[in-house]
Amino acid sequence: MIDLHSHILSNLDDGAQDVAMSVEMARMAVADGVTDMACTPHIVPGKYPNSSATILPAMHALQALLEAQNIPLKLHVGADVHIAPDLIERLLNGSVPTLNGSRYFLLEPPHEILPPKLEDFVTRLLQAGFVPIITHPERLLWAARHYEIIRRLADIGCPMQVTAGSVLGAFGAAATELAQRMLKENMVSFFASDGHGTTWRKPLLSEAYAAVAGRFGSEQAEQMFVHRPAAILANGEPGYLMAPGSTVRHTPATGSGFVRRFVHRVLGNG
Repeated sequence: MIDLHSHILSNLDDGAQDVAMSVEMARMAVADGVTDMACTPHIVPGKYPNSSATILPAMHALQALLEAQNIPLKLHVGADVHIAPDLIERLLNGSVPTLNGSRYFLLEPPHEILPPKLEDFVTRLLQAGFVPIITHPERLLWAARHYEIIRRLADIGCPMQVTAGSVLGAFGAAATELAQRMLKENMVSFFASDGHGTTWRKPLLSEAYAAVAGRFGSEQAEQMFVHRPAAILANGEPGYLMAPGSTVRHTPATGSGFVRRFVHRVLGNG
């Protein structure tokens, strides 16, 4: 499994990385079946002033430590990015990292209120060549009331990432209900842990994988926990990454071979 949303660089948001916690999170993830993980600390203007300049050195240092301790987890750069007026400029100049240097990045809208002109903002990002992945829409307090906005964002080309714990009830009944609705309506592109620590919000995916496989089949679970995340890391075509039913979806020209090549490229299996 591949986890594209994890705060494994523990406490980097607070300016002092907890290395021991990061290593323990890596051990937990590997034991749970995770092979690759994106390091995605917050980037929030005025609150969490992270950038490529702070994230990359911390990620490289942690990767070296994991290798020294024979922990087989491959780390990839990323960030949990909040809306800002200069976001496109910062993506273009590289100060805001995308996922593994691809066109994809995690975009976290405000939790409490629907930001004005969100669709226009997302459209400008797409026109600039970047694909915003909407993080945990099922946990946004306004999402159920404005579900048509979530649907339109998916339709114009935004993959939807659901938190693994949401399908297990970890974030309350409302988040679980919305996650299930999105699954039924084929709006979920992939799952991630959004792990924050070793006791609460752990970096685990296997229980959610089993729940999705049990309800929708192992093939769908593989798409959402392995193949689509691998394709994102390999900068794959956006249409392939959308859940079935999205209006921007198209069929990859090389069928299942396309999927295998992305997985092999990212995981190093061929």
